[in-house]
Amino acid sequence: MANTAKARGLGAELRELRKGAGLTVRGLEERLSFSRSTISRIERGDRVPSAEDLGAMLAIYNVTGKRRKELLQMAKDADQPNWTEIGDPGVPRQLAALLEFEREATRISMVSLNRVPGLLQTRAYARAVLETGGVDPENIENLVDVRMRRQEILRRPDPVDLLVFLDEAVLRRPVGGPEVMAAQLKQILSAMERENVLVQVLPFALGGHIGQDGSHVIYEFEKADPIVHLEHRRSSQFLDETADTKSFCELVDILRPKALSTSLSANLIRNYVDNVEGQ
Repeated sequence: MANTAKARGLGAELRELRKGAGLTVRGLEERLSFSRSTISRIERGDRVPSAEDLGAMLAIYNVTGKRRKELLQMAKDADQPNWTEIGDPGVPRQLAALLEFEREATRISMVSLNRVPGLLQTRAYARAVLETGGVDPENIENLVDVRMRRQEILRRPDPVDLLVFLDEAVLRRPVGGPEVMAAQLKQILSAMERENVLVQVLPFALGGHIGQDGSHVIYEFEKADPIVHLEHRRSSQFLDETADTKSFCELVDILRPKALSTSLSANLIRNYVDNVEGQ
């Protein structure tokens, strides 16, 4: 059984390709030499398809050229722990996997040191982040749309639990200008009214703290081990080895009592709203 981050990411991409081809699992089974249960296990990341089986699937999906080679290589490496990709700024090659992990997670914990995380961003704030991040202007609106759709996991009938540790510097940095920033801060306050969303600010008064090592996201699942996501300007990495994820998970328990409570965090955010709107 694989179930590594890369195997699950490959499965997510294959499921999207199947849906894009207008095929159900039953419909795909009729065109392949293996069963629906095997297809389902592949799309969950519980099984890595052989090169022959994957080639047959990609032929049905009409995937050729560079993308076909990338997916075949992905399957070849799928049993390896952890997963790093290099790509263009703002356009994660692991996007299908990221969406899958967000949908399947029971809890998402974040340490955000530089900007408001995507799951809490307004459309205008997200656009400003992408515009100043060197992203191709032709891709910006599509990426903003994807980011807005990702937030549906917070509002669905069985919403994911979201815990965000937000550095105070994020509140102070006027991304997009005062009007955009004021609306963004109000959006955070609105999200905090949901029972499944907790935001705790890491205040300047805290001084140095262990969370300063870098922004990261932890995905926890009901029937799978946690996955940690690290993202930089041109690289993105998913960690799935327990030896690598353990310290990140322990960090949550360390930061909870050090960060401001949710009520004090909300008060501080309101103060920043007043300051920004007074400019």
